[in-house]
Amino acid sequence: MTRLLSLVLPLLPCFVTPLVAAGLAGSRPNIVFVLTDDQGKGDLACHGHPFLRTPHLDRLYAQSTRFTDFHVSPTCSPTRSALMSGRHEFMNGVSHTMFERERLTLKATTVAEVLHRAGYATGIFGKWHLGDEEAYQPYRRGFDESFIHGAGGIGQKYDSSCADAPPNSETPRRYFDPVINHNGRFVQTKGYCTDLFFEAALGWMKARARGGKPFLAYITPNAPHFPHIAPAPARQRFIEMGFDVETATRWAMIENIDDNVGRLLARLTEWKLEEKTLVIFMTDNGQAGGSRRGERHGQPMSMDFSGFKSAKNSPHEGGTNVPSFWQWRGVLPEGRDVPRLAAHIDVFPTLVALAGAVLPGGNQVRGRNLLPLLENPDAPWADRHLFVHSGRWPKGAAIESFKFKSCAVRSARFRFVNNKELYDIAADPFEKHNVFERHPQVVAELRAAYDRWWTEALPLLVNEQVPDSPVRPYWERYDKQRAAGGIPVWTPPPL
Repeated sequence: MTRLLSLVLPLLPCFVTPLVAAGLAGSRPNIVFVLTDDQGKGDLACHGHPFLRTPHLDRLYAQSTRFTDFHVSPTCSPTRSALMSGRHEFMNGVSHTMFERERLTLKATTVAEVLHRAGYATGIFGKWHLGDEEAYQPYRRGFDESFIHGAGGIGQKYDSSCADAPPNSETPRRYFDPVINHNGRFVQTKGYCTDLFFEAALGWMKARARGGKPFLAYITPNAPHFPHIAPAPARQRFIEMGFDVETATRWAMIENIDDNVGRLLARLTEWKLEEKTLVIFMTDNGQAGGSRRGERHGQPMSMDFSGFKSAKNSPHEGGTNVPSFWQWRGVLPEGRDVPRLAAHIDVFPTLVALAGAVLPGGNQVRGRNLLPLLENPDAPWADRHLFVHSGRWPKGAAIESFKFKSCAVRSARFRFVNNKELYDIAADPFEKHNVFERHPQVVAELRAAYDRWWTEALPLLVNEQVPDSPVRPYWERYDKQRAAGGIPVWTPPPL
């Protein structure tokens, strides 16, 4: 035994780094959180996509601890509100993606506010989509640096407060040379939107790193959200392979994201920040149009390679089960899967614990700290209930009548859908067999849990009766700024 120990002990540092051995809480890494828009789990080569080339995301996957049963909300604003608050979107007043129902309640404390108070620099680059009115803007909610478009997508406009700067709705411009809200002032950019968001983030990160201050960089491109617009050369390969233009353009948007992730990883290496930085990659919901059939050589074919039932805006697995890669070179295990049930609401308490910060008072944060699983993927993890509702009922509707429409409860083993379907996810991850009649006790347990959650969440839907704004705040502010002195050209930060 003594001889065996003398052989094994010298090898332990290869498998257990000092930081993990000491515990990750309070380690205060830089945090880079990349959240793409409408990219499904099957939209990655490392997850089996047969046509996409995503070498940089594949490398991130290979070097990460991966949560393989990770869930978000079925649509974008809800997921973003849960990430910012650590609780389900309904408890934030968010039940839609527009019509004032996308606004994150001002009573919520954001994770950016908590990290800022703990000494972190905080920046957002891309999509916010939690309220376009002044009080709801990210620079009012904990972000030191804000480089964002308005509404839910570049150029979107609705008959409410949810509308991007007016020039961005012009086509075919839209994703090229967009007007961006930079810390409350509009600027004119030059370039493709995703490239711009990463470029702004990288320049800001470099400056923060020089100052020695830990940072949270929240990089949230609007790609590959519809409308699908990409540089023409990027889609040419898919067109030459015989795919229709719409499919080719969407996939080109994803490969452009991959290129930018490659730039990010290369800069972290160049700046010697790899071992000081946690990089998280996620998407905000399942694949948009997951059941859409594109064409190759004029023949229809499915464009969803996830295998899941349904897609975005669905209470099924395809609506909520997304990639979740956590890379921290030299600290987290590489190429390790964590099959435990985890969710967007868990990100808030995890980042707060890493920063050595204090959670907000009251009962806001409902998620779990993921550090025990990041330190040891085999750590005990009690079963739990995750609640899903697609929301999006008509404005002014009787909400109670939508209680069991487009909803789900997920436990480690089962998914209870629409009060009439039950799937044994452990045995049937693609939800092919409804076992509702076989497990009456499970149905009763999950229905009771859902009833309790619904009763608690309903009074917190504070945006339901708010009338639509008579003005579009971004339009009003853009016109005032242009009249007062114009829209300056944005100069990219030095890299």
